[in-house]
Amino acid sequence: MVKGPLLAAGLLVLVGLLASLLVLKALVATQERHLRELALLEFAGVEATVGPFVVRDDIWEMFDLLDRVTHRDGSLRPLSATLVDPLGRVIVSSSPDLHPLGAQRAAMIAAATPVTAEDYDLADGTVALSQVLEFQGRPLGKLVIEFDTTGFVAERERTVAILVIGNALATLIAALVGFALLRRVLRPVTRLTDAMGQSADALQPIPEAAVPRRNPEIAQLYDTYNRLIHAVEERDATAKRLAERERFVSLGRLAGTLAHEVNNPLGGLLNTVDTLRTYPERADVVRSSADLLDRGLRHMRDMVRATLDTHRAAPEATALTPPDFEDLNLLIRPEAERRGQDLSWDVALPEGGPYRLPAGPVRQIVLNLLLNASSAAGYGGKIGLRLAPEAGSIVVAVQDSGPGLPEHLRPRLLSDASVEPGGGVGLRLVRELVQGLGGRIALGRSPEGLSEIRVHLPLAPDEARVA
Repeated sequence: MVKGPLLAAGLLVLVGLLASLLVLKALVATQERHLRELALLEFAGVEATVGPFVVRDDIWEMFDLLDRVTHRDGSLRPLSATLVDPLGRVIVSSSPDLHPLGAQRAAMIAAATPVTAEDYDLADGTVALSQVLEFQGRPLGKLVIEFDTTGFVAERERTVAILVIGNALATLIAALVGFALLRRVLRPVTRLTDAMGQSADALQPIPEAAVPRRNPEIAQLYDTYNRLIHAVEERDATAKRLAERERFVSLGRLAGTLAHEVNNPLGGLLNTVDTLRTYPERADVVRSSADLLDRGLRHMRDMVRATLDTHRAAPEATALTPPDFEDLNLLIRPEAERRGQDLSWDVALPEGGPYRLPAGPVRQIVLNLLLNASSAAGYGGKIGLRLAPEAGSIVVAVQDSGPGLPEHLRPRLLSDASVEPGGGVGLRLVRELVQGLGGRIALGRSPEGLSEIRVHLPLAPDEARVA
C-alpha cells in the first residue's frame, strides 16, 4: 500500500525528468535558432552599411554606425561591436576604451563564436559572435558583436522553475491519488491478510457477504482461501479419525490376550467359589480360598486398569510416572508369553518425578512400538524396552529380533507423506504423538544387534538438570 504509490511517484519523477530534459533541450534549440537568426540579420545590416566607410577609412562614420547598433532595443540587444582587420588589429569599436584603435585583438577573435556555429554558450548572460565582413567580394576583416542574452537565460530559469514545481505537484498528486486508489483496491487483500494472520486454531472462513464479487480476481482469492480452510478442517477431521482408528486397532490387538488373561484365573476363581460353598465350616479352606480370590481379582483389576489408563479419552491430563511403565509391562508381557518371546525391560527414569510429559501419549507411543516389535520378532523372538535420560531428554528405545522396519512402512513413522489406512499398527499415530511432544524418531541397531526404534522426548529445563 505504501510501496505502490512510492513506485508510481518514482516513475512519475523519472518521466518528469525525461520530459523536462526534452523540453529544455527544445527550448535551448529554439533560443539558439532565434538568436542565430537575429544575429545574422544584425551582421547583414552592418555589412551592408559599413563597407564604404571602411574603404574610405572614415573612422567617425564607422564608429557612429557601430554605436547606433549597440543602442538598439529588442529581444537581442548588442552590448558592443568591434571590427578587426585580417591581421587582428582593431579598425573601429563601439567601446574604444576597451578596444583602442590598432590594438591587437587576435585572442578576442579566437574566443568569439562564429555566428553560424551549432551551439552557443549563454550561461554567462552574454555571447560574443563573429563573422567575416566582405565588400564587393573583398574581405574587410572580422566583426565581433557581444550580445546581451540575459533574457534568454531568464526564460530558461523560469521554464526550469515551472517544470520543477509542476513535476513536484504532479508527483505529489499522483502519489496521493495512487495511495488512495491502492488503499481502496488492496483493502480486500488486507482483510484476507488479517484473516490469515490469526493463530492456526482461530482460522475461520470469510463470510460470503464479505467476498468482493465485483473484483473477480480478489473474489477468486477469497474462494481459494475458504476452500483451503475447509480442506484443512477436513484433513484434521480425517487425521483424528485415523488416529482414533489406529488407537483402537492397538487396543484390539490386546483384546485377545486380555481376555485370555482374565478367563484363565476366572475359571479358578469360580472353582474357589464352589469350594467355599462346599466347605464353609472349614476355616483353613476359607482362608486359602480367600487368598486365592484376592490374588486373582487383583491381577484382573491391574490388567483392566492398565488397559483403561492407556486408552482413556484424555490421556494428556496425567503426568508421566514410573508406574506407567509398570502398566505397560503388565500389558505387553502376556502378548510376549503367548508368542514365546524373550522380553527384556530396562527402564531408568530420572529421579524427581512426576515429569512434564503427559502419560497418555508416552504410554500410547511405547505400547504401539512394542506391539509392532512383537509382531516383527515372531514366535520365539526377542523384544525389549530400554529407557534412560540423555542430554535433557528421555530416550525410549524399542528393540526386536526381526528384520527391521520394512521400507514401505518407514514413511508412516519418519515422514508426513500421506498414507493409506492399515499397515503398521499405529505408526502414523506414533509420529503424530512424538511431534506433538516436540520429540524426534530415529532408526538403528541396539548394542546386541537388534533392530531398534529410538524416540527422543525432551524434558522441561528443570527436569533436564535433574537428569
